[in-house]
Amino acid sequence: MPPTLASLVQHSALKLTVRAGEDRLETPVRWAHVSELADPVPYMEGGELLLVTAMTLDAEDREAMRRYVRRLVGAGVVGLGFAVGVYYDDIPEALVEAAKEEGFPLLAVPRRTPFLAISKAVSAAIAADQYRAVTAGFEVQRELTRAALAEGPDAVVARLAAHIDGWAALYDASGAVVAAAPEWSARRAATLTGDVKRLRERSAPASAVVGDTEDRVELQSLGTGRRVRGALAVGTGAPLGTAERYAVHSAVALLTLSTERSRALQAAEQRLGAAVLRMLLSGQQDHARAVAGDLYGGLLDAPFRLLIAEPAGEPDPAAEHPLQAFAESLESAAARAGEALLVVPDVDHRLVVLAADGGAVVAACTSAYAEKEAEDAEVVVGLSAPTGPIAAAGAYKQAEQALSVARRRGRALVEQEELAAGSILPLLADDAVRAFADGMLRALYEHDATGRGDLVASLRAWLSRHGQWDAAAADLGVHRHTLRYRMRRVEEILGRSLDDPDVRMELWLALKTTTAASSE
Repeated sequence: MPPTLASLVQHSALKLTVRAGEDRLETPVRWAHVSELADPVPYMEGGELLLVTAMTLDAEDREAMRRYVRRLVGAGVVGLGFAVGVYYDDIPEALVEAAKEEGFPLLAVPRRTPFLAISKAVSAAIAADQYRAVTAGFEVQRELTRAALAEGPDAVVARLAAHIDGWAALYDASGAVVAAAPEWSARRAATLTGDVKRLRERSAPASAVVGDTEDRVELQSLGTGRRVRGALAVGTGAPLGTAERYAVHSAVALLTLSTERSRALQAAEQRLGAAVLRMLLSGQQDHARAVAGDLYGGLLDAPFRLLIAEPAGEPDPAAEHPLQAFAESLESAAARAGEALLVVPDVDHRLVVLAADGGAVVAACTSAYAEKEAEDAEVVVGLSAPTGPIAAAGAYKQAEQALSVARRRGRALVEQEELAAGSILPLLADDAVRAFADGMLRALYEHDATGRGDLVASLRAWLSRHGQWDAAAADLGVHRHTLRYRMRRVEEILGRSLDDPDVRMELWLALKTTTAASSE
């Protein structure tokens, strides 16, 4: 609920008292506005709590106050906050009487309560209300998504009607009613066929408002391209609020997806996608483009990523297969962004996906899985570098390598860019490199040999943790302050700063060299 005069009166920090209009304290407050103008009405929009000190008002003139209050009421001002102890020790009786005559809320603001505090309280309450509306909207979005996946368009329409406290109807491209909820709304929806047909003549996305204040109807087109493939109507007795607007937008996205791609069409697309993938991997990119046609052709005309996913563990037979849920999440992201997407189940119980580089699908995948451990995820993913049709086979191998590394490291997702083409360790066997490493670390080894600390091991742990004090200290079993002291000693002994990335690189290579030499 938005802030009201009652909520402001109940605000313990404001210390407001009611002097008139007690019956109208539940009126919502759109804003708190300070104005000392004798006639602030031209600058009001309605819904404001007006705050005054009466600096320019003759607040003891009964006729003047009657005219003043009536003007405020006519402008839609919801209440007046009067600062006592500034120009008047108390609210003059003339103003109190005028407010009571109009039933206009009049609040006494104590001198110790600044107007800014009231404005902040109103602003904070409005922000909290908007946050609740957005949160509720996201919750509705999730519910509608579940309904769309589990039951189809009819369930989406029914749940949407319940959330907007009105009615909803789905039309096909011809303007015929496909689904309506509640049942009585089907007849009302049928009267809008002409409006839907006119909407179809406009490029998607398009919208229109029809009806009157008693039955306000919004029409939203459905379709991802220029062609309108259907429409959604929502009927309410008032303009939609924030949460209701989120619900409608979510329903439009889901119903567009359902309209564009039926289950039968998805199966056909999947078979076509498998053929396109086989051609790409066998080097027949021209044939792949020809077969893909308009369905996937746009995807093959720009850099794409190849992604391979497999279940993180043994799937639960009683639950939804994790690869199916993963594929549906990517398809949902692609539908919302209007991106082409190729999803192919592999024979090895894996999923192969081609998605536009830099697009919403890749972003959704990396944001959801990049920071997860495999044990916390349903799937493990390997992601290739950006590629094109001519190098698809190489990208497939990259994704397989990334998937294998993700498995070994216990990660939910690894990108090819994280992997090195080879190892630098064999290059460190050169005698000159070993001499450099021995010379660089000798002073530290000599220090440790005296029993005054373990600087070499501490340096190795700190570098391996990329300078993260807590993680490195935990590896060593010491307090982070101890580790910080040791690193300062390393800098003092070597006469070099560990803030220099070149120094850190050289020290790490030196440590790897001495480790490799000792293991020979």
